[in-house]
Amino acid sequence: MWQTSTKLLRALNWAEVCLWVAGFVAVGYCASIEIKAWLAQTEGNHEIEAGISNTPRAATGSIVGRLEIPRLGTSVVVFEGTDAGTLDLGAGHWTGSPLPGEDGNVVMAAHRDTFFRSLRNIRNHDAVDVATTEGTRHYLVDSTQIVNSNDLAVLAPTAEPSLTLITCYPFEYFGHAPKRFIVRARLAEGR
Repeated sequence: MWQTSTKLLRALNWAEVCLWVAGFVAVGYCASIEIKAWLAQTEGNHEIEAGISNTPRAATGSIVGRLEIPRLGTSVVVFEGTDAGTLDLGAGHWTGSPLPGEDGNVVMAAHRDTFFRSLRNIRNHDAVDVATTEGTRHYLVDSTQIVNSNDLAVLAPTAEPSLTLITCYPFEYFGHAPKRFIVRARLAEGR
């Protein structure tokens, strides 16, 4: 009996050590992602403010501009591409959609639990500004909708200048969310 109890105690101690190590590794991993995002946002904001545009826009990860939603206090640097690595750093511009300042449907995406967390509170007529080294385009929110994750109609070109923001839905969902929250905005007249 004494030997069984000692083995059980050793096994529990070993399990405790393993769980502590796993916890530290997980915290370190999350901290590294947060630090990389903070550095990318800081550098991106500096480049936009300074009017620097060194990287070709077509290159994945290059800085496209900064998206701001004043009422929600949202300000996020937008990078080219929507792959997982890019979306860890900020919002992503959907490659193949027009760039801010061009006519058509400018499409941007970001994670619902980081950079687009505030979209849960967006309303019709909210201002959305997209600043680039070439100037700022002002949009007004027309609508929001929830679609299936495989609904690609939101990426379709538009005749008029517009902006589409995409994030996962529901906002409180843990893991890969099954739907997408879509914000549609049109270019503001006279701004």
